[in-house]
Amino acid sequence: MEIPQEVGVMTLPNATLFPQALLPLYIFEPRYRRMLADALSGSRVFAVAMQKPGRIRETPAAVAGLGLLRVCVQNPDGTSHIILQGLTRVELEQTVRYRPYRLQKIRPLQATPNDSLTVDALLAKVRDLVNERVQLGFSIGTKTAAGYEKDSLLSVKEVISYLDKLDDADQVADLVSCALLPGASERQTILETVDLEPRLKHLIHFLIAEIKQYRNTKKG
Repeated sequence: MEIPQEVGVMTLPNATLFPQALLPLYIFEPRYRRMLADALSGSRVFAVAMQKPGRIRETPAAVAGLGLLRVCVQNPDGTSHIILQGLTRVELEQTVRYRPYRLQKIRPLQATPNDSLTVDALLAKVRDLVNERVQLGFSIGTKTAAGYEKDSLLSVKEVISYLDKLDDADQVADLVSCALLPGASERQTILETVDLEPRLKHLIHFLIAEIKQYRNTKKG
C-alpha cells in the first residue's frame, strides 16, 4: 500500500508498535476520536509513538510504528475499540499541526542488507535464548497501550512454534521483541534500531540480562 507523507500521531506511555504486530487500543480522548474518524475516512493509518520518559509535555519519540486499522468497533458513547496492525517503522519529522491532534510528516525506515552468515548466527542465538526462557518457566504477557500485562492466553511455547515457521530474521527479531521484552525502554531501543544486525545484538543483550536477573531472583 502507498504510505502517506503526513499522518496523525498518537503518543502513549510505554507503547511500541512493531511491524506486523497487532496492538489493541481504546479510543476515548476527543482528539483521538477525531483522528480515528479522519483515518477511517482516509488512508486508515496513523502512527503510535512512545512518550519520552520524564517529559511533562507530550513529546513523542523520534521513531514510531505506523499502523493500519484492521478492526474498529464504535461504541454508543462515541468511544471505540480498535486493533492496529504494524506496517513499518517511521521517523517523525516536521510537525504540521498540533490541533485538534498531532499531524506529522513521516519517513519510512527500512533496514539495509546485512551479511547473511552473521545474521544467521545471531538469529540462532536468539532462538536458543527464547528456548532457554521456556526451560526456566518464564511467563509471557500481552503488550498493550498501557504497558505489559501478564497472564496472556498466548504461551511462550506458542511463540516458539510460530518462530520455527519463520525464516525472515527481520520478522523474528521484531516478534520476539514485541512478545517477550517486558521493558518499554528495551522495546523502544529495538524499534529505533533499524538495521538488522545491531537490532539482533541488542535483543540478545536484553534477553541475556533478563535471564540472568531471573536466575538471580530465584537464587535469592
